Parts: sequence; structure tokens; C-alpha cells
Amino acid sequence: MSTLSLSAASIARDVSRGRVSAEEILRCHMERIRSWEPKVKAFVRVFEDEALAMARAVDAKRGRGERLGRLAGVPIAVKDNIQVRGQETTCASRILRGYVAPFDATAVARLKAEDAVLLGKTNLDEFAMGSSTENSALGPTLNPWDLSRVPGGSSGGSAAAVCCGECALALGSDTGGSIRQPAAFCGVVGLKPSYGRVSRYGLVAYASSLDQIGPLCRTVDDAALALDVMAGPDPYDSTCAAACEQPRSREAGVKGLRVGLPKEYFLPGLDAEVEAAVRGAVEALRGLGAQVSEISLPHTRFAVSSYYILAPCEASSNLARFDGIRYGRRSSEARSLEDVYELSRGEGFGPEVKRRIMLGTYALSSGYYQAYYGQAQRVRTLIRRDFVEAFERVDVIAAPTAPTAAFRLGEKTSDPVAMYLSDVFTIPSNMAGNASISLPCGLTRAGLPIGLQLIAAAFDESTLLRAAAALEQVRPFRLWEDNGHA
Repeated sequence: MSTLSLSAASIARDVSRGRVSAEEILRCHMERIRSWEPKVKAFVRVFEDEALAMARAVDAKRGRGERLGRLAGVPIAVKDNIQVRGQETTCASRILRGYVAPFDATAVARLKAEDAVLLGKTNLDEFAMGSSTENSALGPTLNPWDLSRVPGGSSGGSAAAVCCGECALALGSDTGGSIRQPAAFCGVVGLKPSYGRVSRYGLVAYASSLDQIGPLCRTVDDAALALDVMAGPDPYDSTCAAACEQPRSREAGVKGLRVGLPKEYFLPGLDAEVEAAVRGAVEALRGLGAQVSEISLPHTRFAVSSYYILAPCEASSNLARFDGIRYGRRSSEARSLEDVYELSRGEGFGPEVKRRIMLGTYALSSGYYQAYYGQAQRVRTLIRRDFVEAFERVDVIAAPTAPTAAFRLGEKTSDPVAMYLSDVFTIPSNMAGNASISLPCGLTRAGLPIGLQLIAAAFDESTLLRAAAALEQVRPFRLWEDNGHA
């Protein structure tokens, strides 16, 4: 049984109907992990014994004639900044080694309640700060399409694991593109829900006003299924929407759908092969009856600079709790309380995390707050307003997910600004809180996947998923295995 041919929806359906056991599905995926993990290094730890117990519990439940959940037997991986009770959560950082989560994140608890089987934790850029998964204290994850290239970040481990069939579905987090950009680089589907659609409870905070949990998977239908399970109000997260329409219809087609192409996303600097693939996908939507027109999001050019004020400011505040006192790493060289703080954080955090903490601390300091943080918040309002005005004219916005296909390992590590620009097309959606999805739309001449990004208004996942599903049906993507990598 090839795990690459199995969608989460088909696994759940077959397990529920008794066509295959959850244990058999798990063993197939564990075999895939044993074969490919030494090459791609997507996981930081695998819960083999615990996963086997969960799979057997699903089979026992079916044997008793009980109704199974919507994710019955589906092997799922979880990014290592999302808490799973009883398992270590390190955020790929030395400072959190040894920290064992005392509770499940709400998203994880909802997956478990629907009989999903948790396989393990996946690698990421430390504290989700990066665009290549090279900032992990545990070493980089590699792109299954080309092991000399990055899988994207920060959810690179989750994207790579889904890509090469180590799991059917994985959770990631998206602060400025950390689900969509690795989805594009690895040729899978990545959904960033609207801010407030999915609870952030149990997600280790990077930038609390931007972070969002979402799925990476092989099909749009799987993304919709995972969102249906995870979405909804949560008393543990005050930013989670109290009530909103659940995403539903995905088969209504796109005839009459108004699709906008933002001219600011198609400027010099965009790779020619990426632009051609994205425009080809948009033409496919036009062929299905969608109405395509050019729009403007004029404040897009300020998105990266304002994001790299706001996100580091929030990181400076959120990461202050990692002090070597309450949990995680404490320096053995400390001789005073001041040493505990200074040495534990100095030894525990990596260079990129330190860089962002210092940027944020400076921007929040007396005399600079209004000039930097206050001004960035005003720019964020303008970016959000651009989207509100655009969605009065169109239903969905189509754009590249990233300006290039996957770049080589080490290519951008010495130039943080070049690395930051990898997220130039994904950051605006986080700033505005919109729903957005990346799905594969082609390959470069070098055989690397290209991602198309679709963006919808906040809490309009129904329209977003409808457009994505329609495009997926008329432009099916050749899976990684079909290109001779397996």
C-alpha cells in the first residue's frame, strides 16, 4: 500500500467502513518513516508506541460497533511548537529541551476526539522564526523533491513529512507564511485559516496577533476536513471567534466567481517560471467561468518592513518567559540570579531568535515606541483596509505563494533580509487576518513545485475552499512519487 495514494478523507472512510484497520494504516506510514526519515529529517521525535496504542484503540472501538470520528485512523504529525500532552515540546530550541507538555493544544484535542492517530512532532525553525527550517537547533529538514534544497519554513518538517508520505496530514503554524510557503516548496496544500477561526491555545506564542494553526495535506478536501474538526470557539482562547459560519460547500464550482490579480504581486523580482505557472492556474479558473480582473493592494510594499517590527515586538514580549527559572534550560555556569537569566537565554536561543528579540526590544523601548511599533500598527491598518476594499470588488485574490521555488540549503542564511523576502507574498494576509491557502500549480524546469496562493476575506473559508477545490479538479498535480523520487 503506497501511503502517497492515501488522503486523510479516504483513510477515515475506509477505516470507518472496516475496509482496512487503523493499525495497518499506521504500520504503512511507520515503514515510510523508517525509509525516508534518515534522508529528509522531518520529525524531531516519533511516538511509535503511543501511536500504535491509539490505532488499536480505534480498531477496538470499531469492533464494538461504536461510531468512529471524522479522522478515524488518520496518521497526523504535529509541529513541535504545538503542545501534545505527555510529549516533549521544544520549538526546535535548546532552551526548551526537556519540557514536557502538561496538556493538549485545543487543535490537538479536537483531532484526538475525532480518532486521529498522532505520529510524532515535526521540525521547524526555532520558535517558528524562519523561512527554511535551517534555524532549528536540531538541524535542518531537507526538501524531498531535491535534498540539496530547503523545504521552506517555519513548518518545513510538517510539509516535508506530508510530501513524502510519512503522514497523511500535519499541523503547522503560520505567522507570516509558515504554512503556505513550505507547502509551495514541497508541492502540498497548506491552509492558513482566518485569524480567530482556530484556537491558539497550546500553541507556543511567537507573535500572538498573527499566529494561526492550520493543516498541511495533499488535497483541498483534506484541508477542509481538518479545518472542520479544529475550528470553533474555545473558552481558553479569547481571540478565537465566539461564533461564525463553519466552512462548508466545496463543490459548487466557480462560475461567476470574481477573482482579483493584485498588480503589486507581479512586479520585477518574481521568478518568470513562478509567474507563468500562477497565471496559467488563473486562466484555468477563467475557463471554469470565473471573472478575472486586476486589482491593487497599494500598501503591500510596506508589509514586510512593518511585519518585521510588529512580529519581533511581540516575540520580545512572549519569549521573556523563557528565563531559565520555571522550565526548560538553565545554565550550569550560573552563579547568580542575573547569570541564570543571561546565560540560560544566551546559551538556549539561536542567532535568529536573538536577532528578533533584540529588534523587538529596541522598537518597544522608550523614545522609539511610537516611531516604530506605533507606526507599524498604523501601516497594518492600511494593509487591512486595502483588503477590505478589494473584497468589495472580488471574491478571491490569486497570487504567487512565494517569489521563487525552493532555494538551496545555505543560500540565504548569511543574508537575513533576503530570507525575510521569501514571505513577501504571504505576510499581508497575516497582517489583515484573512483566510488563505497555497496549492501546487506547476513545476519549474528543474522539477521543483510552484505554489499558487488564494486569499479570501476573513471567515470566508467556504469561498476560498470552493475556488481551490475547483482548480484542483481541473489541474491535478503530479505527486512527488510520480517524478521518480521514491
